[in-house]
Amino acid sequence: MDLIRTMTDKKLIDDCFYVVKARFLWHSYDKEDNGLVSGLTEDICIRMTRFYLKGRQEGFAETKKYEGEVGGKL
Repeated sequence: MDLIRTMTDKKLIDDCFYVVKARFLWHSYDKEDNGLVSGLTEDICIRMTRFYLKGRQEGFAETKKYEGEVGGKL
């Protein structure tokens, strides 16, 4: 089954991206209709998309790498 998104299905958020309700999830799309993120609720999808777009615009925080060693016999 193809997912067909029409303008009536889309909800414009912050004049920046759209959210669409699918069968079980909410999906967000940019204005060029590229998929961004998916979430279980509309609110979560909107918050995650805002976080993702902010990270793309400002850069994501550096991640730390942790290494560990287990001593003894396993």
